[in-house]
Amino acid sequence: MKKYILSLLTVLSATALFTSCNDMLDTDPRKTEMNKETFPGKSGDVESQLAGIYSIMNVLGGGDSDTTFPLYWWELMSDNCYGSGGLQDNKVKSMHYLVQMSSNQYEFPFVSLYGGVKRCNDLIENIDKVPWQEEEKELRAQLLGEGFFMRGLYNLWLTQLYGDIPLITASEVPAEMEEQVSAEEVIYPQIIADFVSGMNLMGTTRGFGDGHANKYVAEAFLARAYMFWAGFYKKVGELKNGAPAIELLDRNGDPIEQEGCNVTSVSQTDVVNALKNVYGKYQLCKDYRSLWQYSNSLLWDEAHDNEDGTGNKEGTHAYAFIADMDRSDCFDQPGMGNGNTEELFQIQFMNASKWAIPGGYYSTARMYSCYVSCFWGLRCNGNNGKRDSTYPFNEGWGQGTPSCNIWDDWTHAEEVGGYTDIRKLGSLIDCVNELESYTFVKDDCEESGYAVKKWNSVELDACKNDKDTWWTKAPGYTSSSLDNSMQGDHFEDFYLMRYADVLLMLTELTGDAQYMNEVQRRAHVPETGYSLEAVQNERRWEFAFEGLRFNDMRRWTGIDNKDANAYAPKALQAQTGKTTTHHGNKKSTMKHMTCSWTKRYQDTNGFLAKPQSQINLMGDKLKQNPGWDSNTPEEEKTYVTLY
Repeated sequence: MKKYILSLLTVLSATALFTSCNDMLDTDPRKTEMNKETFPGKSGDVESQLAGIYSIMNVLGGGDSDTTFPLYWWELMSDNCYGSGGLQDNKVKSMHYLVQMSSNQYEFPFVSLYGGVKRCNDLIENIDKVPWQEEEKELRAQLLGEGFFMRGLYNLWLTQLYGDIPLITASEVPAEMEEQVSAEEVIYPQIIADFVSGMNLMGTTRGFGDGHANKYVAEAFLARAYMFWAGFYKKVGELKNGAPAIELLDRNGDPIEQEGCNVTSVSQTDVVNALKNVYGKYQLCKDYRSLWQYSNSLLWDEAHDNEDGTGNKEGTHAYAFIADMDRSDCFDQPGMGNGNTEELFQIQFMNASKWAIPGGYYSTARMYSCYVSCFWGLRCNGNNGKRDSTYPFNEGWGQGTPSCNIWDDWTHAEEVGGYTDIRKLGSLIDCVNELESYTFVKDDCEESGYAVKKWNSVELDACKNDKDTWWTKAPGYTSSSLDNSMQGDHFEDFYLMRYADVLLMLTELTGDAQYMNEVQRRAHVPETGYSLEAVQNERRWEFAFEGLRFNDMRRWTGIDNKDANAYAPKALQAQTGKTTTHHGNKKSTMKHMTCSWTKRYQDTNGFLAKPQSQINLMGDKLKQNPGWDSNTPEEEKTYVTLY
């Protein structure tokens, strides 16, 4: 089994850049050899810079998910999830209703992602302070390509969250870069250029399960960024019919010039060719369940004879949903789970969390724990996490529970098609029918009766304590770095790009169903011909709770679309009238908190409020987004206590 659990000593070099970059560069040279003139001085220094760049993803994914993690937010903002949680869990509910509790609620990713951009700019500008040898040219190109790629990724997330913002492409920021610019016309061309640089500079020897980007990763994200730009900004409803090329021009209208970017525009054909270059370089896991930690072999063993022939002891549980799997396909077996054969890019985690780490935005408590497992963990256990109630799933905050809509829509698709989709119960827990003793909790709200299975914390009968996770029994584990397994011991990769996405993007861009059919065959559902609706459904089912749904909805709608029957407003408004449970047993029907989902989506285009603190700092250089500005009535954009 791959070694998942690492000690804190293993990551000390990766945390070296958690202090402010400016603090590091302003260090007195009489006290250290590392200063602005001498750093980076060797290839290992650039590797350390990259570790600091990648660590921003841990800052986002390992912090309190309702405060830090955009991919979790985008599920809450979609029709896949409610805000839910306890009565006091108002941050998640405000996101789901597209309102805000305070003017700085959405600040953390804004500052953290710009911190990541700063680190990328430092690497790009200073990489040639290293006296590279001839035999190190490929290494230099790889490291530089990773810097460009990560800058493109962080800017992609920034623009999808906040829209028009400043574009920073230098470590020392001139006045013109402080100005807000058009995401459509200025930032997306730079994002695409960064991905082009990445795919031309990086090779293919790194990046297979080791946490690094490579050429194929850049090609896949080139497609994701282009498709959002073409669908959302250019309002191309069906990409197979053709979309415009994106001209790679800077803020002054001149061609973007940077190492590795050898083109002045990128067409849809270029994007398709990039994806076809990825095609066949990865492969889908044979069993969809292999991707998720609930299929680990330790849990599988509790339902089968062990290799030593002892079998189960009387009174132990058996998790029926994975009983028919081959043990070789379990999550912790070679080629499965973390570092699996279809994983292109991911956030990786390890046993090195702390309750408190100094460093402000550049380090957070529990930043090495995949904290969505805690947020999406079961709140619906009425016996305080006793495994007899919820086996094999563990206790958590119960925030962002799946909506009735995704279950109902999925069930309807199964009924119409006459099939059972393994991905439905592979993604959701049907709490009433699947758990041994399901009880609503007295302080809960917006309970649908479903939970997220993909990310839910998993336990074992072999665990000593009810709240221990299965990772405590995994090879290489010693003890929880937090002395609290329920909150700290979550080490599954959070997927940012899977091969299934490459296949579905190819079908959507070309209209060729053969790629989508591969995904359908793996799910054991009927193969279909191309239609936009078929692609939309496959993307929703395949990537449920992986952070893609909301931005898919947005690009299938187009910016400033005032048609209430357009994809996103219609799907969001369909939540109205669904029955949910509150306070343990009180039933009520869903309705929007302040006005309607249609109105809030159309007013905001799915963008969040820019933090007022940053607007104050930047004066009139940063402007608030529509739907959040002074033209929007306070009673429509401000959180209201419903429960």
